[in-house]
Amino acid sequence: MGPAYPLRGGIADSNHALGLALKKLGHEVVMLSFSLQYPSILFPGKTQYERTASSPDLEIHSRINSINPISWIKTALWLKNEKPALVITRFWIPFMGLAFGSILRLSGLRKTSKLMALCDNVIPHEKRFGDAMLSRFFLKVNHQFLVMSKSVGKDVSKFVSNPVVDYHPHPVYDQFGLLLDKQKARVKLGLDASKKYLLFFGFIRTYKGLDLLIEALSYTPQDVHLMVAGEFYEDADTYHAQIADMNLEDRVHFYPDFIPQDQVNVYFSASDMVVQPYRTATQSGVAQIAYHFNKPILVTNVGGLAEIVPHKKVGYVVDVSPRAISNAIHDFYHENREAFFVENVAEEKKKYSWSNMARKIMKHS
Repeated sequence: MGPAYPLRGGIADSNHALGLALKKLGHEVVMLSFSLQYPSILFPGKTQYERTASSPDLEIHSRINSINPISWIKTALWLKNEKPALVITRFWIPFMGLAFGSILRLSGLRKTSKLMALCDNVIPHEKRFGDAMLSRFFLKVNHQFLVMSKSVGKDVSKFVSNPVVDYHPHPVYDQFGLLLDKQKARVKLGLDASKKYLLFFGFIRTYKGLDLLIEALSYTPQDVHLMVAGEFYEDADTYHAQIADMNLEDRVHFYPDFIPQDQVNVYFSASDMVVQPYRTATQSGVAQIAYHFNKPILVTNVGGLAEIVPHKKVGYVVDVSPRAISNAIHDFYHENREAFFVENVAEEKKKYSWSNMARKIMKHS
């Protein structure tokens, strides 16, 4: 239960990947998704729907209206009639807690089925009134929890007494195509192929620390540039003003739209290193895309990011400060660490597979 095609984004993509992995193990898999995920007034992006990707080979039912209790009742009755052995509910934001919690309670499945919450976040990055109540309402109906960072596992215990929690790091995405020649990818993006390029990827919000990375860039040599590929979920003017103040207009390259699946490989292929300068975090799908493309990764030491980026082996784990970020960037280029990191990334990523996550789920269900 959670977002699925034709809804777009990392949550839907990873739900598809997990569903396909469970199916490959021989299980019957049904995806229960949304007829309405977010009201337009609550969604900061341009569209919630895929424009280019095709439907995965999965049975998908788009039934849940996140703000319509009548749909929750109808969905609960439908779900009960399906007689599932296991219900895995993807939980990433408290807003969904009322709909998901109501559906599971009204279905009566707690007595007959295993209910597992697959939790990206329990405590959100951007807090709002009522978050704790909504999270608690959903979490307490579940029998067990699977988390992708250990910090989220600790957060679950703030809402549920003695929870049954298991951990598996976020698996590597594998649906974004092949790594391209770096120079050709840069030319395709209209970049000067002779420069050095860092990549900030994904939607842009304050907690992701793009402003910290922009300041860090100002401390690096002129030939180090930054690609920012992702949709603004807040006012872009603040970032453009910062860039102008620091005279970085020629060194920051914006691609301010949601990046379709069939173009993701161009941006990662063009980069030397992926940078995630987050102020807060749990786990990261972006890091796992970087792993897929054998790219070094720089993360800040927040949430579970350090759990998947061994420092000075596949990249860097640094403090949340522009100077710490710029020092790591300087070390990366000055010490020519790219080839060493790439080799280690290729080996490290072998432990992050969807099939391993699927097996862990079934082992404990």
